[in-house]
Amino acid sequence: MTRPNIVFIMSDDHAAHAISAYGSRVNSTPNLDRIAQEGMRMDAVFCTNSICSPSRASILTGTYSHVNGVSSIWTEMDYRVPTFIDALHDDGYATAMFGKWHLGEHGVSRPRGFDAWKVFPGQGDYVDPAMIDEDGESTVPGYATDIVTDLAIDWVDERAQDEPFCMMVHHKAPHRPWVPDEKHRHLYADGSIPEPETFFDDLESRSKAVRGVHMTIADDMGADDLKTEVPEHLRGEENREERMRWKYQIYMRDYLQCIQSIDDNVGRLLDHLEEQGLAENTLIVYTSDQGFFLGDHGWFDKRLMFDQSLQMPMLIRWPEQIQAGSRCDSIITNVDFAATFLEVCGLDAASALPTSQGRSFLPLLRGEHVEDWPDAMYYRYWEHDDPIHHAPAHYGIRTDRFKYIHYYGAGLGVPGASDRIFEPEWELYDLQSDPTEVRNVVDDAEYAGVRAQMEAKLAQYQQRYADEPYRGEDTPRPEWGPYDEEVFARVAEYVAEIDATSR
Repeated sequence: MTRPNIVFIMSDDHAAHAISAYGSRVNSTPNLDRIAQEGMRMDAVFCTNSICSPSRASILTGTYSHVNGVSSIWTEMDYRVPTFIDALHDDGYATAMFGKWHLGEHGVSRPRGFDAWKVFPGQGDYVDPAMIDEDGESTVPGYATDIVTDLAIDWVDERAQDEPFCMMVHHKAPHRPWVPDEKHRHLYADGSIPEPETFFDDLESRSKAVRGVHMTIADDMGADDLKTEVPEHLRGEENREERMRWKYQIYMRDYLQCIQSIDDNVGRLLDHLEEQGLAENTLIVYTSDQGFFLGDHGWFDKRLMFDQSLQMPMLIRWPEQIQAGSRCDSIITNVDFAATFLEVCGLDAASALPTSQGRSFLPLLRGEHVEDWPDAMYYRYWEHDDPIHHAPAHYGIRTDRFKYIHYYGAGLGVPGASDRIFEPEWELYDLQSDPTEVRNVVDDAEYAGVRAQMEAKLAQYQQRYADEPYRGEDTPRPEWGPYDEEVFARVAEYVAEIDATSR
């Protein structure tokens, strides 16, 4: 029997609510929708730490941040923790990685376990980007999304044809600063992109920590993002609402134009796989490393445990096993990806990746009911009060109906985190009666029983994943890998630079 191939396509900061297969109100993505129509749309896939590097490390290793060492964009991956790529490579799979890597020192450590790779240093550039491979760094002419797709198609054609393969196709887009290519610049230019329901959310019932984040479109989105200065008549607090609307249209126009290039290129790759006779025996996955706020609650960026940031889109096609047009609403996390890919390829995840904390959801892809499937997911954001966004460290639990979040107000020595300590705060949301998460009911008497149940479930999941809850400054913290002192020194220097420029 021929072993299946895997093509894992991942974008950066692509929110599920900017994909028409998920009911987007703002754009159309016919090629991404094609994967859903010919396969499965996953409706409850969540990120366990909503920031780029940590999510990528969790996907590769099947572990939480406190295990793999990547708690923030400033921490190094602990390469003693194996990856699913290592296991597949050792089992005879040809492996390749193209695009955004963003792991290791400034995101330029060498990808491990890949037969072929070519990656952006750090975030990478949209136009004529520098790229790194085994021969060093060079400039590649063109637009980043096209380039990554070209590299993937070329490798599919040049690889050894008698080997199964696993190929990672990782796009930079639509990450900030959202630079579209020329052929999509005419789209969404009329200023009519719908605003989200919670665009003018006053955050009144939310914690002080959340109300203090520097992620607002009105006040924190700058000229580098907009590629222009705010006009004089839109400045000042009295013009905040009008300024916010003006910025939103520019932001979303550029963001959606970047996504349109992704959609085109996904279609190009799908067509090529079909032309080469590979589509039927290839598991094709489209996802993003986390979600993103698209004006929801007045914000952009991610990090917080609200659903627009927490949810990862995931569309999967594999005709041999997945029914066309199917859906799955079971709760899944990015920690589960590695075990699933290994089982798809015929490996026992427990032995091939013994450090994994995830569970294969292959039975769910087949449409099977799994009696003991987890009814909740655990989340932890470590990078407390970072110098740019000032997002608070927090952890929480989400079920299909409720979400409970604890902002514990300290950084536990995580690189990139402030040493300021805030008062602990809590939030509880009833996602059935309040799906947009605008009413924190943590202190409502009628939810006292729910709060107690969610506290107990949170403790249960922290024990399951061996993650220490915050109990004060003496709380044991994980070892962040073999490069701690070097990373701490680099972050201290970076924070000093930020402080100097902000004065």
